[in-house]
Amino acid sequence: MRAMVISGGGSKGAFAGGVAQYLVQELKYDYDLFLGTSTGSLLISHLALQKIEKIKSVYTAVDQDSIFSNCPFKIHQKYGTNNIKIHHLNVLKNFYSGSKTFGESYNLLHLIKKTLTVEEFNALKEDSVDIVVTVSNISLNQVEYISINDCTYDEFCEWIWISCNYIPFMTLVKKNGCEYADGGLGSMVPIEEAIRRGATIVDAIILQTEVTLSNRMPSKNVFSLLTNMFGFMLDRIESQNIRIGKYVAKHNNAIINFYYTPTVLTTNSLIFNREKMTNWWESGYNFAKHKNVETNPIEIE
Repeated sequence: MRAMVISGGGSKGAFAGGVAQYLVQELKYDYDLFLGTSTGSLLISHLALQKIEKIKSVYTAVDQDSIFSNCPFKIHQKYGTNNIKIHHLNVLKNFYSGSKTFGESYNLLHLIKKTLTVEEFNALKEDSVDIVVTVSNISLNQVEYISINDCTYDEFCEWIWISCNYIPFMTLVKKNGCEYADGGLGSMVPIEEAIRRGATIVDAIILQTEVTLSNRMPSKNVFSLLTNMFGFMLDRIESQNIRIGKYVAKHNNAIINFYYTPTVLTTNSLIFNREKMTNWWESGYNFAKHKNVETNPIEIE
């Protein structure tokens, strides 16, 4: 049983799309399971449908307006570096309306429903391939994995959206009496879950370099401090997920092929730049091609 696992990583998901395109279209890998966290959850349904050009055109064209119905920050460029600043008016409007977060991301939910049609959803449910998204149940303090087989169309679209909601910048969703948020808060790289579901070969696309290649820029304001802090936390969660995944794979005779980003793509994955994301998609495709032509896929030791 072969599984594709795509980690969280915001705008860096464009790189994952390029890697996945090569694995699906060129290497013709036949996947039984697609498992995604956060930005990875946006890709997996279309990868399973093999509608890669469709998701590529949508994914590389998104911007802040595509994601946020109320964006809590402004992007400021200085000396070639993008920084975020608080959008005071939008944040105050959000708090005044009773929201628990700085911003809202309902536009992303609309985009998900516009991109994944009911007909495509039904085709996926009729197929034997399982599509699973990762969410964090804040109320119960646990990670949950939601399969397309257990959902209606509206429910599945909402779970994909929830998996991407990077709080406190995006929407905190109350569902089934619990508060839910970005799956990456609990499981950035759900390799362990893929193996638990029976995978013997896992192609894991990690939207981070294998080793730390740069230091974060000093915090300029409270928002940049929060993004740096959450970035640090998610990096630690990701490293832990990978270590656990390797351990579980070893004890279940499973193979993991890792696809890390070869360079640092961005230090702020909340900034969506169409040109950069288009380039990252092509870079991911070329990286996967080079990796599979020049070397064998990395297996755990």
